[in-house]
Amino acid sequence: MTAMTLIDKVWNEHVLHQAEGDLLYVDMHLIHEVTSPQPFEGLRQAGRRVRRPDLTVGTADHDVPTSGLDLPLADALAAEQLRLQRENCAEFGVELHPMGSAGQGIVHVIGPEMGLTQPGMTIVCGDSHTATHGAFGAIAFGIGTSQVEHVLATQTVRVDRPKTMSVTLVGAPHADATAKDLALPIIARIGHGGATGHLIEFRGDPVTALTMEGRMTLCNMAIEAGARSGLVAPDETTFAYLKGRDRSPRGELWEQAVAYWRSVRTDDGAAFDREVVVDVTGVGPMVSWGTNPGQSVSVGGAIPSEFPDAQQRAAAESALAYMGLRPGQAISDIPIHTVFIGSCTNGRIDDLRSAARIVDGRSIAESIRAIVVPGSAQTKRRAEEEGLDRIFLDAGFEWRSPGCSMCVGMNGDTVPTGMHSASTSNRNFESRQGPGARTHLVSPETAAATAIAGHLTTPSTLSPIGTH
Repeated sequence: MTAMTLIDKVWNEHVLHQAEGDLLYVDMHLIHEVTSPQPFEGLRQAGRRVRRPDLTVGTADHDVPTSGLDLPLADALAAEQLRLQRENCAEFGVELHPMGSAGQGIVHVIGPEMGLTQPGMTIVCGDSHTATHGAFGAIAFGIGTSQVEHVLATQTVRVDRPKTMSVTLVGAPHADATAKDLALPIIARIGHGGATGHLIEFRGDPVTALTMEGRMTLCNMAIEAGARSGLVAPDETTFAYLKGRDRSPRGELWEQAVAYWRSVRTDDGAAFDREVVVDVTGVGPMVSWGTNPGQSVSVGGAIPSEFPDAQQRAAAESALAYMGLRPGQAISDIPIHTVFIGSCTNGRIDDLRSAARIVDGRSIAESIRAIVVPGSAQTKRRAEEEGLDRIFLDAGFEWRSPGCSMCVGMNGDTVPTGMHSASTSNRNFESRQGPGARTHLVSPETAAATAIAGHLTTPSTLSPIGTH
């Protein structure tokens, strides 16, 4: 029998037809309010129904405000999209977790939390960071509006088969390194867009040592290297995370599921279309300095002054002009105005716990505006039960309701023009967090330390509590 990659195994099991691309069966279709109104209208005009409403789950995330939920939405378009989502899901019989409900949250946070995301599945959503779900050994990717309609109508999607790519991490990272800190040098190594047309399987001891939350962060960031998605083979860590969740199998079905999930892995000797090895020896807290995630350095370092080729030099010059920075400038000298902890990359309960441990007993710098946006209503409840909200509030942070928030610069959750943000989100493109906003991608731990210090720094540099 030919040795197969994890990617090929899952893909092949879901191919229904091969012509003008592969027709894949979709195990789970996740929808949100921004990319679903037009597809539902298309169904309505064609007189079609949703093929598998039981395999379709909706939530509100992009448009929801994270404060003042009892007030009318100031953004008319956001209000309209949320209204259409409620009406469409009711008409077509689709499960919906609307704004303010107990199950609402960022689509890529609630799927794993509920146990909807499972190994060996195909998962699609009208959002590029659907790759997050690949952390469970699922093939998960974003689709366009017309494809959303096709999935609603047929529970299938036609796509070109991507190439396979392995990214193997070797070496021992610094003890302070997080999944975000591993993702940034991977993107720098591959290049922003360097994995275009590929599905990546992340491999190696530094990957398997990550928690599920860390693996989700890593797979979430695969998109920033241009990949269609990222995956990690399921293992005991995966099974422990899923056991007992609302939508996970139970009893005998659980045992059957785990038996299958153990087979969802790359066979020894299987060949990938491309293989990359990234040495993460000594890698510690990282930060982006430019306008794509690949432009990143150590938090304790400086902006590069030399670049390997003319193309990278031109990209750096353009990025530095936008960011208002200069080659050789120390990262610690960059003036930070806003700190954002949240998003589908780093808005989970473990992310909030990690940040709270650093914040506890301290206060944010006077020059800093800092906000925490839990990734879901469930995460918010758990955090409040554990007292994390009080830790953040006592330190001077704003404690918000769940949503995409400052990651996409919605509903007033923006960074002022020309100001710098330390953000746990996934994109630092120009104006991503608001017109003229300057975004630096960091881990929750680095974000928390930065809020306390008033400049980009790591937790290890903070003075002990009670000293000055």
